[in-house]
Amino acid sequence: MTSPAPAGDPFVAHRNLLFTLAYEMLGSAADAEDVVQETWLRWAEVDHARVQEPRAYLVRIVTRQALNRLRTLSRRREDYVGEWLPEPLLTAPDVAEDVELAESVSMAMLTVLETLGPTERAVFVLREVFDLPYDEIAAAVGKTSAAVRQIATRARNHVTARRPRVDVDRDEQQAVVDRFLAAVQGGDLQGLLDALAPDVVLLADGGGVANAIRRPLAGAEPVARLLANFALYAPGASIAPVWLNGAPGARIDAHGELTAVSLVVEDGRITRILAMRNPAKLTSIDAEVALSRAAQQ
Repeated sequence: MTSPAPAGDPFVAHRNLLFTLAYEMLGSAADAEDVVQETWLRWAEVDHARVQEPRAYLVRIVTRQALNRLRTLSRRREDYVGEWLPEPLLTAPDVAEDVELAESVSMAMLTVLETLGPTERAVFVLREVFDLPYDEIAAAVGKTSAAVRQIATRARNHVTARRPRVDVDRDEQQAVVDRFLAAVQGGDLQGLLDALAPDVVLLADGGGVANAIRRPLAGAEPVARLLANFALYAPGASIAPVWLNGAPGARIDAHGELTAVSLVVEDGRITRILAMRNPAKLTSIDAEVALSRAAQQ
């Protein structure tokens, strides 16, 4: 059994960064942790004195491990029951202070990244989120720098065309979320209609294990009517505001069943509701997860 890394080891200094990278590539905290552990095992076998740039070396290992896993997961997700959504993370409010980090790990962004191929996703994350030089990315993904530049441009254009434009004050965003949650708890149909954008979309992930709608539900009225019935079907449910993936969200406990709800707010209204009900994907909302784009000081 490999012993833990000592406090001064580069792996320890970069661990949160490595987890964040793996999570953004995979959309799964469990798989990201596995990749980080695999990276540690490989790092422990290396002569550290011969590694000139530990950060670049560790990022390269994580990227390659995550790419291998992502290709396998992509095939499995084709057979997934219902909508597949990324695994939500309980994060500290201060994650939102790093605007670029908060946007990159948001559930909305992660769902967009799911529409990229594995290599495109890796290149996008390494370049746009971690700002790595093209030659380092090329070494990590096994491509030439010229090819990586082309992939990066293609991936950037793809993501830009699909990601939501969230340019809202955090306090305003929290206020919208609070009004929405109060309306859900009270079964307030009009309050829900006031909080929802006309073209709002609700997606739920039950994975065939928990009850959940299997197709996206679009439009303020059908979404509001569905949510207004929540208080009738789940009396006494607990709805608590939490920070999920760097943004205000909610944790709902209803008769032993747990749901994590991520919300996208644009122009003062909710445009997207992502409800995670698959128990296998709710293991990371009981304790805060540390995310970072930089090494620990």
